[in-house]
Amino acid sequence: MTLIHDVDGPAEAPAVVLLHSSVCDRRMWEPQWQPLLAAGFRVVRPDFRTCGDSPAAEAPYSDHEDVRELLEHLGIRRAAFVGSSYGGRVALTLAAQRPELVSALALLCPAMPAQRRGPALLAFNAAEAALLDAGDLEGAAGLNARQWLGPEADGAAHALVRAMQLGNLKGAQGADWDHELPEPVFDPAAVTAPVLAVGGAHDIPDFREVPAELASVVSGAVRVELPWAGHLPSLERPEEINRLLLEFLPGS
Repeated sequence: MTLIHDVDGPAEAPAVVLLHSSVCDRRMWEPQWQPLLAAGFRVVRPDFRTCGDSPAAEAPYSDHEDVRELLEHLGIRRAAFVGSSYGGRVALTLAAQRPELVSALALLCPAMPAQRRGPALLAFNAAEAALLDAGDLEGAAGLNARQWLGPEADGAAHALVRAMQLGNLKGAQGADWDHELPEPVFDPAAVTAPVLAVGGAHDIPDFREVPAELASVVSGAVRVELPWAGHLPSLERPEEINRLLLEFLPGS
């Protein structure tokens, strides 16, 4: 199955693939879409399974393999990746498993493969689980928007995150079975692409610590912490993130 996706830009242009947070779907990248196209990229943004418009799996799968298959489907031999949160985790896994496919990694408040959950994330998960157990999907979606958006986010960003997360929660409920395969062991030494690891000062410690960890274990990785940002900076100050991406991405 090919993930539902958008793609635009000339086939010969350098490709950039935008991988969304698990709280969101591909609509989170609307503020980045046109600026990246205008800079000369071929821009791809998929929905992971059960997120946005992509259906649930009916057989064993892994998200990074889904992304690899999408690249093959589109005839893209090498691409830069921008990953938000869980999307960053998928991008890192792909970069370690298939380094020849990845020209650069821009990771916005990324999760790490095999990341352990600290007290802050466990507390959030417990609060979310209580709402889901009570059947309050709207409440859980609102909780996610409040948790993951920083103080710079406006009402439109909150409304969008609530809508995306509500759709994902409904998609997960409609899945007959979880067919996701275990993640492969992550070897940071296998990542050969340049890495920009961005953190937000208003994010929870679980994610604030990841950029520093990546800078210590991935050769040449550069860490940046944004003093204004929460967990989803591309929706909080889109223009600032666009400038950051365009300065970093190869071929821009």
